[in-house]
Amino acid sequence: MINRPVVRFSFRLAAGVAVLAALGGCSLLSTPDPVQNYRFGLPMEAPSAIGDAPAPLTVSIRRIEFPEAAGDDRILGVTGLETAYIGGARWVSPASTLFDDSLKAAFANRADRIRVLGRREPGTPPLVLQVTVTTFEARYAAPGAAPDVVITARAQLRSTPERQAGGAAIRPEQGRSVERVFTVAQPASENRVSAIVAAFDTATRDINTQIADWTIQSGR
Repeated sequence: MINRPVVRFSFRLAAGVAVLAALGGCSLLSTPDPVQNYRFGLPMEAPSAIGDAPAPLTVSIRRIEFPEAAGDDRILGVTGLETAYIGGARWVSPASTLFDDSLKAAFANRADRIRVLGRREPGTPPLVLQVTVTTFEARYAAPGAAPDVVITARAQLRSTPERQAGGAAIRPEQGRSVERVFTVAQPASENRVSAIVAAFDTATRDINTQIADWTIQSGR
């Protein structure tokens, strides 16, 4: 009889320790791994100054279309037919938003040659640009190798009837439309997150510079 209370107390103590240990384990397992945020695509140089004379071209840029798998804040990696998101790193904003900001910045650097009409500005723009990104990924030739960042975008530039007819009303089918597919493959210097992000940054600025220059040439 003397030992029974001691045994019961021991069982209670052991059960309490087990519960605390389980809670402690749950706390450790629920702690998320640290994630570093990155951005990409902003130009290194300052935007060009706007002169007294208005830019000869005006363009409206529609909202960019992005592949669903790569459009959020995760960094997509592809090896053959396998896909995975790079761990421990995310974009500071959705990739589609950062790409859109980069494209606008590329046009801002050419403000003396073309002006981007704000999406809320009234009026019909003479030129409308639609950019559809179809590939935005870090592509691995083999597991563990340094990847190539591959970006492919289809740009369609449409001139509105007002531009073709000097303001006179004409049929929409008389408007002119040109299209081009752009592809950039930028090797990462090594298989590290910082190097992969740098490759995304360079590739994005490269392809958006090409799109802006093509728009100016095609809109003349």
